[in-house]
Formats: sequence, C-alpha cells, structure tokens
Amino acid sequence: MPGKLVAVRCAAGERVSRGQVLVVLEAMKMEHAILAPSDGTVEAVRYKQGDQVAEGSDLLVFRPAS
Repeated sequence: MPGKLVAVRCAAGERVSRGQVLVVLEAMKMEHAILAPSDGTVEAVRYKQGDQVAEGSDLLVFRPAS
C-alpha cells in the first residue's frame, strides 16, 4: 500500500531474526510494522526514513538463512 516510511530499524548486511521489526510504514493513518519472515540477512534497504513509497514498492531485499 502507498504510504510514508516512518522508521527503518535495520541496515544492509544486518542479520535479523524471525519476527524482528525491519521497517514501519504509515498508511491510512495507521502504522504497519514489517517483520522479518524468518531468520536471515537484509541485503539492501531501498528507502530511508521519511520517504513516500508507492503501492507495491520493494522496501528492502531480504535473504532467508539457509
């Protein structure tokens, strides 16, 4: 959904755990936390805090642990 990225809580190259909050998106006057779906590594963060993002945008690149 389109919205504003209000928080980025990870960095490229960071190892993260399942359920960890990666980014927070404000849309429709609500904040939506985007969580890591599994243990893995954030390979790239494509937006920064305060950016407006369009519907369907890839906010980051995530690689699951093998």
